[in-house]
Amino acid sequence: MKTFAFFYLMDPARAEEIKRTVPEHTAYWHKLNLDGYKGGPFSDLSGGLILFKAENEEKAEEIVHEDPFVDHFILTKKWVKEWAPVTV
Repeated sequence: MKTFAFFYLMDPARAEEIKRTVPEHTAYWHKLNLDGYKGGPFSDLSGGLILFKAENEEKAEEIVHEDPFVDHFILTKKWVKEWAPVTV
């Protein structure tokens, strides 16, 4: 399994829709019960970061594609990148 980072920024003009979609977004990621999951919003609420494990980039993209924030088109930017953390 590889570790992936899902970094996203939200459209501030859609604040009400974002607020309504947060519970669905949170429930989606929790129900996946992905190995290595860690996530949350940025302190200024402009977006968020989610770390998770997946078999490959294609599977990671598939997981992100089903996120309600993506599905509702309320993100201005998003990236899914394989992350190679260094352990000390």
